[in-house]
Amino acid sequence: MLFSEYNKRRSEFGGSIELICGSMFSGKTEELIRRLKRAQIARLNVEIFKPKTDVRYDETAIVSHDLNSIHSTPVENASSILLLSSNTQVVGIDEAQFFDEELPDVCNRLANKGIRVIVAGLDMDFLGKPFGPMPAIMAIAESVTKVQAVCVVCGNPALYSYRLVANDTKILLGEKETYEPRCRVCYNLNN
Repeated sequence: MLFSEYNKRRSEFGGSIELICGSMFSGKTEELIRRLKRAQIARLNVEIFKPKTDVRYDETAIVSHDLNSIHSTPVENASSILLLSSNTQVVGIDEAQFFDEELPDVCNRLANKGIRVIVAGLDMDFLGKPFGPMPAIMAIAESVTKVQAVCVVCGNPALYSYRLVANDTKILLGEKETYEPRCRVCYNLNN
């Protein structure tokens, strides 16, 4: 195989999927922003997406709890990402758990076109159950980074998002007044 043919095939099929997951307040968005800013420093063409429903800090920017931010495009559904990511080398997706079940297929299609796809989201809902399309993305990702928060009760590593308010809806946007990170023991003591 000629070197030029190898480079052509690598750009066509050399993409990847990276997943950053964990509980609330674990640094998922912070890590996503860090990786995307490094890609921008490398002068790569970067497109960033978030669900249109996530307006906690800003309507268009992805914002971490530490208030670091990066501009993004809010979208209604996963298929919109395909339409808006032409001529892109890196795609960032935040709050992936809020997207529809088409997101894993969208990630695969982008990676198969040679695009580096970096996805961040909650791996479990407040009940400790797998959340939305996250398990399917985890299965197809080349790398999975599971970040942990600090349990506010005992200080151990936290992997659960404990809901402080009485509300049984699966999706409830909130911050420190609504959720807190808990380790397995402290989470189970109150459930």
